[in-house]
Amino acid sequence: MGLFDKSYHPPGTSPGTLRTSGHEPNGEVRLRLAHYTPESVLLRDHVSVQDCLKQRGPHTITWLNITGTPDIALLREIGEAYGLHNLALEDVLNIGQRPKLETYDAQLFAILRYPRLKEKTLFNDQLSLFLGADFVISICSGTTHPFQPVYDRLRKLGSTIRNRGPDYLAYALVDTVVDQAFPVLESLGDEVEEIEIDLIENPQRDTLARIHWLRRELLLLRRTLWPQREVMNGLLRNEDQHMKEHTLIYLRDCYDHSIQVLELVESYREMVTGMLDIYLSNVSNRVNQTMRVLTVIATIFIPLTFIVGVYGMNFDRQAGPWAMPELSWAWGYPGVWGVMIVVAVAMLIAFKHRGWF
Repeated sequence: MGLFDKSYHPPGTSPGTLRTSGHEPNGEVRLRLAHYTPESVLLRDHVSVQDCLKQRGPHTITWLNITGTPDIALLREIGEAYGLHNLALEDVLNIGQRPKLETYDAQLFAILRYPRLKEKTLFNDQLSLFLGADFVISICSGTTHPFQPVYDRLRKLGSTIRNRGPDYLAYALVDTVVDQAFPVLESLGDEVEEIEIDLIENPQRDTLARIHWLRRELLLLRRTLWPQREVMNGLLRNEDQHMKEHTLIYLRDCYDHSIQVLELVESYREMVTGMLDIYLSNVSNRVNQTMRVLTVIATIFIPLTFIVGVYGMNFDRQAGPWAMPELSWAWGYPGVWGVMIVVAVAMLIAFKHRGWF
């Protein structure tokens, strides 16, 4: 997940222009069709756009799920088949868009972001969602999609999805995307706890690197998930009547989940900021402890250096009676050593008593 994604055309480009954004392709583009009524469901994989159109009919709902970013030709074919607006198709092609909600020609178009964590690398994929009168089109920019639980519910006879309209299916997809943040935040929460333990027991240089990595990922999460709350709020307002009244109840729960995700992100960010301060304080304390020990050692050697300096002046003993008479003593050398040892021990005891080390 990069800090800055190119999601724009050169200035002056005509609105709705479909052109590649410079992103690397995300592997094979896979089209999966779900065509269902309350009594039956048809699931087909690796279909074409023409196959999707053949299955459309009265009293049926079509769900076309696309994994990977389609090329311009395929995107235009899908747009012509379902009457999708070129501005929406442009946003689909240019991944890295800000989450938003738009209405085009009686169709609802939403962009959402869902994070996934893989081997200490955070990916932030884009979901482009179209809601029409009898169809739902979901386009996932990543190499995988999170909608397998929705397929499992769709297979069950009597499930709520099969007995409600396409608006409820759109809600189920939105709810799945919003909930994708919880496992990621749980993993990041475990990382926060591990770093806290390291900070208390034995902070190392790599601890600082882990703190900066965590702080960066949480910042990026906040940047992409914060506008998602506005999307939930827009769906709840239901100004264009795309969502039925019975679906709004479930959307309120989805809105609560998005608020909870943001609260967790903010809490983790504050904790990581506090951990950075704790790390810097620990480093400063360790430096102070080291300086204290060095200061004690230097202080002990100050009087010893004075004694050695005095007896290293080598005055001539024959010059007078006060010219360092200790130089002629038989026990002068051991006596000086004894005095220096006594002074050093006495200073150590005094420092220990004062709690300096």
